Amino acid sequence: MCGLCGFISTKAIPAEAPELRSMQNAIQHRGPDFFGSHVEEHVAFGFARLAINDPAGGQQPMYSEDGRVVAMTTGEIYNHQDLRRQLTARGHVFRTTCDTEVVPHLYEEYGSDFVRRLDGQFALVLYDRRERLFLGARDHFGVTPLFYTSTGDTLVFASEIKAILQHPAVERDVDPVGLDQVLTLPGLVSPRTMFRGVRSVPPGTTVLCRLGERPREEKYWDLVYPRADEPVERHSERYYAERLEELLVRSVEKRLLSDVGVGLYLSGGLDSSLVGAIMRRLMPEADIPSFSAAFPERELSEADHQRTMSRALGTGHHERFIHGDEISERLRQVIRHTECPLKESFDAAAMALSETVHDNGVKVVLTGQGADEFFGGYIGYRFDQVRGGQVTGFGPDELREAELRARVWGDENFFYEGDDVAFRATKRALYADGLLEDVPDIDCLEHPLLDRERLVGLHPLHRRSYIDLKVRLADHLLGDHGDRMAFANSVESRHPFLDRELVEFVASVPPDLKVRGLEEKYLLKQVARDWIPASIVDREKFGFTAPGSPYLLRQQDELVESLLDPVRIKADGYFDPGAVARLVEEYSRPGFRINVPFEKDLLMTVITFNLLLDEYDLPRRGR
Repeated sequence: MCGLCGFISTKAIPAEAPELRSMQNAIQHRGPDFFGSHVEEHVAFGFARLAINDPAGGQQPMYSEDGRVVAMTTGEIYNHQDLRRQLTARGHVFRTTCDTEVVPHLYEEYGSDFVRRLDGQFALVLYDRRERLFLGARDHFGVTPLFYTSTGDTLVFASEIKAILQHPAVERDVDPVGLDQVLTLPGLVSPRTMFRGVRSVPPGTTVLCRLGERPREEKYWDLVYPRADEPVERHSERYYAERLEELLVRSVEKRLLSDVGVGLYLSGGLDSSLVGAIMRRLMPEADIPSFSAAFPERELSEADHQRTMSRALGTGHHERFIHGDEISERLRQVIRHTECPLKESFDAAAMALSETVHDNGVKVVLTGQGADEFFGGYIGYRFDQVRGGQVTGFGPDELREAELRARVWGDENFFYEGDDVAFRATKRALYADGLLEDVPDIDCLEHPLLDRERLVGLHPLHRRSYIDLKVRLADHLLGDHGDRMAFANSVESRHPFLDRELVEFVASVPPDLKVRGLEEKYLLKQVARDWIPASIVDREKFGFTAPGSPYLLRQQDELVESLLDPVRIKADGYFDPGAVARLVEEYSRPGFRINVPFEKDLLMTVITFNLLLDEYDLPRRGR
């Protein structure tokens, strides 16, 4: 997938562009195989390559024949061969067999709309030297990251924020609303980041900027669900199952295209097991390495199911046992890569797993990520079936809750992560008084999160699915947990369930075929029964978790204790020392457990936020 970085400026850029090399060094883990660059009067492009397709010839940047367009692309363009044939027929000349070379030629042929023709997971940037136009884009689901900031006469961009911070024109500061997003929601939501002024390009979006002008964002794709009252043709269950299977097989086949070996993340659950079974069918003789994270605590570990599937698939299996001590040992490194605080510790396990992949010489892995969001795999989808999300009671708090839900989620009865009004009070008690005075609009629910027009008239399952896509999947599960933890060890992850054609078809499947009664993923399970053992299909869903802050407190870890020290908390000026001390006391009690997913690990966010302050030398606010 690689990493890219650079800047455009109205000021003349010297040929050596020393800040560009600093930016490339900051993301070398994304592409340790080759550094490429392009520097001219107003443009500096830098690339760090992880060689997967055409390892010998696919160096970047790429150029159009006349040199007018310079482009860099991270990720994979799965339909590049079809695009290449079309472009060749129109007279374009190619120098490599690399998928990314289609980008400058597509732009020449179709202008900025060319992005609509791409099928893949990608972030790309290009510069049109004649029009003095910069274009950046992020793929449909946000698998591949792209960040940027505009500072006066300079636009700075990169695959990770740490590279942007290397540019001398960029100031380092915290965005407190980003912190509130992490506390309130599964994680950050594009375009918000933890760094004031730095934007994350939302999925399915392009950024356009003429030299010397302000950048503008344009949406080129979004998922559209049918309205609940919209008449649609209903097909048989068999039709939907056969079409789903056909598209899923095709999606896996696309993601096996590689000039290096491809492995599998095997969790022991339905989704990754089905992906693995399709891989085996498509590559009956291949050596497929599989990788799993396991824990000594049986209540956290899925090792038995992982081994069952490995034997069924005939993979060369690699278990990475994660001990509790490793969680705290890795936290600083984890936050360096996530560039945001967390409310769980499982990113440390994800990083350890990608390290095992790298140590076994594998660069690409397929995963089961994305099925839960589109087939109703989380507990919230079953919750909707039972409770219907109704706000109970007519007191002041209930009425405020209904009003807030209607404003944020488009439905006064929609229950997402919790009771937002009650949690607002919890957050305000946790924040330092000075922070609340300086940032009165800190509440992230007072800022737009998504396009509410997309939610109007949707079936409750589809409403939750769309919200999960925007609020949970793109920047948290695919971002800090997926992309950043894989690329910390130079590994590219691919996600067959996040195929545009597949997801658009699943959006048309009737909700009662996704969740039937209290059975989640009903249709997907019917497909899976022909591929994987019934013991895997029918097992209860098991979330990927790891030891949280109560465990870290019990270990009396010096790093954790220093990060929670009241003197430090007061000096930092973001949290109230008394509130943090009360949480430490509560979480330290013998037998204390956080009831995930209904309760949030508030201390984990405090711990990891303070690590973020340290790692990126961010300003303190203490008075």
